[in-house]
Amino acid sequence: MNLPEKAYKNLEFLNSSDARTIRILSEFYEPKSRFKKNKIADTIVFFGSARIKDEKESKKLLREFKKTADPKKKNYNAELKQHEKMVEMSKYYEDAVELSKRITEWSLETSVETKRFTICSGGGPGIMEAANKGAKLGGGSSIGLNISIPFEQFVNKWVDPELAFEFHYFFMRKFWFVYLAKAFIIFPGGFGTLDELMEVLTLIQTGKLKKKMKLIIYDSNYWKRIINFDALIEDGVISKSDLKLFDFCDTVDEAYEKVIKHMQKNYVK
Repeated sequence: MNLPEKAYKNLEFLNSSDARTIRILSEFYEPKSRFKKNKIADTIVFFGSARIKDEKESKKLLREFKKTADPKKKNYNAELKQHEKMVEMSKYYEDAVELSKRITEWSLETSVETKRFTICSGGGPGIMEAANKGAKLGGGSSIGLNISIPFEQFVNKWVDPELAFEFHYFFMRKFWFVYLAKAFIIFPGGFGTLDELMEVLTLIQTGKLKKKMKLIIYDSNYWKRIINFDALIEDGVISKSDLKLFDFCDTVDEAYEKVIKHMQKNYVK
């Protein structure tokens, strides 16, 4: 008589709705174990668009479009404008690389036995890739919290294999973004970035985060076009004091100084 399959080896059960709580717990304990093994004490998290490319790639795509596209094509002008905008937006990729690199270099001078203020991103392309790239160029570790979704996304090459995670549940991925973080840096982005920004803002505003958190919103010109903070105050749905929950920064130098000052004041002995 063949022995019955053990419950913890039964994939049909483990992937069923009955085992959902087990899968959720797995996305808590497995990352926790790996972070401990790799001596990750805390993180600085970068959020931003997955669609923003580096300057070199953006300019290459623009050149190729001009070379191959038919100017008589119905959507030519709209597509040309989109490619030109892509080149313009590439500055954020380059800024994210530089900021991540500088923060990493500083963190390596600060910590010895544990890895402090390790750069963490969503692990995908765009600003996420830029943050991970900067961390590696700075000589540090690089964390990627990837998510399984239909049309995206792959883990970028700058994430350390031992610190590359693949989440099924968005809320568990968000938990790990927040749990280890000492600062968030929000670069321009779309729905996903807005979701992450508002989630963190709400946690800070409601006092759910007891630790001292620095929230940097990068490029005030971009974000004030996207979110009308003054209208929110005028309509009474947020308080003027809520604007003190975050800092706008328009340059790498400004963002770097605010992040480092916050860490030195609150987390570096």
